[in-house]
Amino acid sequence: MNSLISISHVARVYKIGTEEIYALRDVSLEVNKNEYLALMGPSGSGKSTLMNILGCLDSPTSGEYVLNGISVAQMTDNQLAEVRNKQIGFVFQTFNLLPRSTALENVMLPLVYAGMPKRERENRAKEVLAQVGLSNRMTHKPNELSGGQRQRVAVARALVNNPAIILADEPTGNLDSKTSVEIMGLFEEIHKNGNTIILVTHEEDIAHHAHRIVRLKDGMTESDSVNKEITNYATRTEKIS
Repeated sequence: MNSLISISHVARVYKIGTEEIYALRDVSLEVNKNEYLALMGPSGSGKSTLMNILGCLDSPTSGEYVLNGISVAQMTDNQLAEVRNKQIGFVFQTFNLLPRSTALENVMLPLVYAGMPKRERENRAKEVLAQVGLSNRMTHKPNELSGGQRQRVAVARALVNNPAIILADEPTGNLDSKTSVEIMGLFEEIHKNGNTIILVTHEEDIAHHAHRIVRLKDGMTESDSVNKEITNYATRTEKIS
């Protein structure tokens, strides 16, 4: 069984005064290793809440989340912190880079938390910055980089610990269309290297880079389908080669 993520009948309820707001109602989802999945839906559909639960940043009110065969509800705070640092790489719409630190220092940060020696941290950070095409921008601070370059730094930081899963929340939301295409090409390369990618987006053209699209509406799964455009293209390419 290849299942990396398994969530069963997950609900997330927020209490505001006496009112209960259902962000998620009854969501079940299986994600296998090396899948490339897009979570789609309009604002308020629950996709960001689901992303936070998948990233162990939030807990479901009910239901179960099993990550790599382990029930997340049974994990201690320290185990959850370790999962977030070592198994999951996060990429956000707003980049979330430290403004006074260089690209290299930003990428090294998760390795500091992981307790890796300085020389090894530098070497690994340089390796992933080269992988995302930023070898010549390592000493630049975020304000000296374009939006696309900042997002590449954020992607490198997400990759630096060799995580099994990359969670990307609207990663092209602050980018122009040309740069968005470049960043999505980068995600395709990362997927080919064996990572599982879960992408949250409300943009159809961005979602169509993924191999599977799950649509949420009113906190529930509306549809879950394979992206035939990509799978048909992949099949045709295999036959030709």
